[in-house]
Amino acid sequence: MTDSQAARALRVLVYSDDAQTRAQVIGALGTHPDPAIPPVSFIEVATAPMVFAQLDAGVIDAVIADGEASPAGGMGVAKQMKDELDPSPPVLVLLGRADDRWLADWSRADAVAVLPVDPIALPRAFVEMMTGNAEL
Repeated sequence: MTDSQAARALRVLVYSDDAQTRAQVIGALGTHPDPAIPPVSFIEVATAPMVFAQLDAGVIDAVIADGEASPAGGMGVAKQMKDELDPSPPVLVLLGRADDRWLADWSRADAVAVLPVDPIALPRAFVEMMTGNAEL
């Protein structure tokens, strides 16, 4: 990757208290999930305070948050982001159950995917979110 490609890569924060979930998200997306968006680089965090530290630093282009994270779940983190940050980066919430979609609506998430990580559905939802075609 050249310097110009690295400079324009999307910086995606992956929040989960579970290192395996973070690894699955990163593995499913890879470094260039679709030609419609720039390549991606990842920042992994395991706690909600670190999510907001990274957001406050202004280095995040998008967030993928684990709705099942503990003690602060990804839906609560997404809601706090949307309430406190203007503008807020787009956020995709990983749901423990598809039936929890209403909670994602409450959190004002821009997109959702269901756990366990699906290596086809997650990149599709992420790309749709980043290109403005996400459907909740």
